[in-house]
Amino acid sequence: MGFKCGIVGLPNVGKSTLFNAITASEQAAAANYPFCTIEPNVGMVPVPDPRLDRLVALVKPVKTIPAMMQFVDIAGLVKGAATGEGLGNKFLTHIRDVEAIAQVVRCFEDPDVIHVSGTVDPLRDIEVIETELALKDLEQVDAKIAKLAASVRSGTADKKTPVQIEFFTKLKAHMDKGKGARHFPMNEEELSWIEDMRMLTAKKVMYVANVGEADLPKGNKYSDAVIKHAAGEGAPCVIISGKIEAEIALLPAVERKDFLEGLGLTRSGLDDLIRAGYTLLGLRTYFTAGVKEVRAWTIHAGDTAPKAAGKIHSDFERGFISAETIAYADFDQFNGEQGAKAKGKMRTEGKEYVVADGDVLLFRFNV
Repeated sequence: MGFKCGIVGLPNVGKSTLFNAITASEQAAAANYPFCTIEPNVGMVPVPDPRLDRLVALVKPVKTIPAMMQFVDIAGLVKGAATGEGLGNKFLTHIRDVEAIAQVVRCFEDPDVIHVSGTVDPLRDIEVIETELALKDLEQVDAKIAKLAASVRSGTADKKTPVQIEFFTKLKAHMDKGKGARHFPMNEEELSWIEDMRMLTAKKVMYVANVGEADLPKGNKYSDAVIKHAAGEGAPCVIISGKIEAEIALLPAVERKDFLEGLGLTRSGLDDLIRAGYTLLGLRTYFTAGVKEVRAWTIHAGDTAPKAAGKIHSDFERGFISAETIAYADFDQFNGEQGAKAKGKMRTEGKEYVVADGDVLLFRFNV
């Protein structure tokens, strides 16, 4: 698994069209009315990586397994969703388990596609979504404060309880203003207090500015406003045309490059979205490459070799001995493992080795 991403936005911003495109499917009905998506759609998408393609060409394995990312598309939210407006707040619970949220923002004008608020205003739309997520999280914060206070009254509180009550009370005041938990300063211990709560506004966010075809690749005044907003909170923003992505998804792979070049693009919006997600979450990829299988594995930046081995199986981490390592550039340049080994480019790394992006690894272990 690469990462799990929730797609949120107002109705008719292009969420379902984008979901259909990035999953190359017709799982989500795309129609011109609010709440077309009535149940969360889940799609698994292979992570495009030209390095994996090169490894396959060199090794010629029986099987190829790319890294995967999961998209969860939920019904469009409206003002008041947290208290039951529209289809209600049950849809907000569907994104509690995701690692990141992609907020799709309408940055196109089309008189044939109704905007739930009547006009195109991306910053207003962002504020509505952020407020609804914060209001939903406030339910949890209120419950947490009440539970901590009850433990004080019953005499079951520990020495950290007063500190926690103070923290959550301040967090509540912050969120009462419609602001997300991710914008509230906290130390590592305080962060651990909210991790188990799976708060929506504590998740990292990237913005997807959905523009018309004519506005690719640079965007327009609406996407410019989203980019500026995203930069202000240190979040990535990707400019995508959902309709164009849907067309790309239906093309044979051999025709996609020419189609993109005709639009002045070097890669698809999906590629940009995945890159943004990997950067946002600090993710890296390593590979295993044998004749039976070439596979991409997703880890976090800073993960050591034993932890990376644990992605394959817990026994690999528990009984880790060493990792035979070849940098991708060397594997590529010298045409595979034997060529790299002959040039002295294979090295043995131990438990303290921090895996680099693109490493081709063979783990030695004993349990």
